Amino acid sequence: MEQAKEAAVLIRPAQREDFAQWKILWDDYNAFYGRSGPTALPLEITNATWSRIHDEAEPVHALVAESQGHLLGIAHYLYHRNTILIGPTCYLQDLFTVEAARGKGVGRALIEELYRRAAAAGAERVYWHTHHTNATARRLYDTVAVDSGFIVYRKSM
Repeated sequence: MEQAKEAAVLIRPAQREDFAQWKILWDDYNAFYGRSGPTALPLEITNATWSRIHDEAEPVHALVAESQGHLLGIAHYLYHRNTILIGPTCYLQDLFTVEAARGKGVGRALIEELYRRAAAAGAERVYWHTHHTNATARRLYDTVAVDSGFIVYRKSM
C-alpha cells in the first residue's frame, strides 16, 4: 500500500487576506514566549506589526508557509544597516510553525526562502536570536547557521 504524500508547502510573502490565519500563528508565537493572557501584546502592537508588513516604506517583511489553503508558519524579518558591513543585514525577528508542522521541513523552508530573498536584496548577513531553552528550534538552527556565541543584553524603556 502506497503511503500518502504530504501536501506541498508554498513559501510566499504574507498577503492582506492572510490576516485571520496569520493572527492565530502570531498569537501562538507570542504565547510560546509567555506573551498571553495578562501579558499578551496589546492589539495596537499586533495591528501596527501587520500594517508595517504591508507598508512599502517599512523595512519589515513577512513570509508565510502555506499548504492546502492553511498557514503552517510565519517568518518576519527586516533589513538594517551594520557598522561592519557595506550591504544591509537581515534580521529574522520571528519564526514560528504550528506544532503539527515541526520537524517536517517547514521552518527550514522559511529560512531558506529568507536566505534567497536576503541575498537578492544584497544582504551580507542573516541573523536571529532564540531562547537557549528552545531546543526544538535550535536543532534546526544548528543545521542552517552558525551559533555566533553572542549573548544578548537589553533594557526595556
